[in-house]
Amino acid sequence: MSALTTTGLLGGSFNPAHPGHRAISLAFMRALGLDELWWLVSPGNPLKPKAGMAPLAARLASAQGMARRSPIRATAIEAELGTRYTVDTLRALVRRYPQRRFIWLMGADNLAQMHRWRDWRGIARLMPIAVAARPGYDAHARAAVAMGWFRPFVRPASQSKQWTTWSMPALVLLRFPPDPHSATLIRAADPDWHRRVIPRRPRDPLTRRLLPEEHS
Repeated sequence: MSALTTTGLLGGSFNPAHPGHRAISLAFMRALGLDELWWLVSPGNPLKPKAGMAPLAARLASAQGMARRSPIRATAIEAELGTRYTVDTLRALVRRYPQRRFIWLMGADNLAQMHRWRDWRGIARLMPIAVAARPGYDAHARAAVAMGWFRPFVRPASQSKQWTTWSMPALVLLRFPPDPHSATLIRAADPDWHRRVIPRRPRDPLTRRLLPEEHS
């Protein structure tokens, strides 16, 4: 029997995708020894305002372009699954892809407010979690409600490539060189960036299905 494909999952709006997304993803892949990494381009984050959010098709196209020529696959599979919350998406992916071993990836800014996520402890019991340090957020993350719960389950960064052997819950804190890119700054400088993306209805590179139609 062949070994399971180790796959990192990084969710986000990708509004737009930028070199910082790519850099941190490749750093995660090296640190964790991943075979592949998926960008889960969110149809809509319940914790983020809708104002200023580009259409899903444009954000997916942006992510596909930024992931080109790498082991990163950008997907809007949540739109097909019909899931809105991370815990529901991850449970669906585990069921749909039993030949893969998943690890959830996020930045320290997300760890700082993870206690606001629906059933965040359920996520922790479903798969390991790797957190990348982010300048300006680390102190908040270490003092966060979720981190207080996770503290007994933190694994040493030196053992990060052994994550497939860990029992859940398990969390590892990783530190990579900081990257200056910011989607917020990109939108501020170019609020109409998405209008230059080809407006055709794209096909999801993971599911090979056409992206569902968006409704305003």
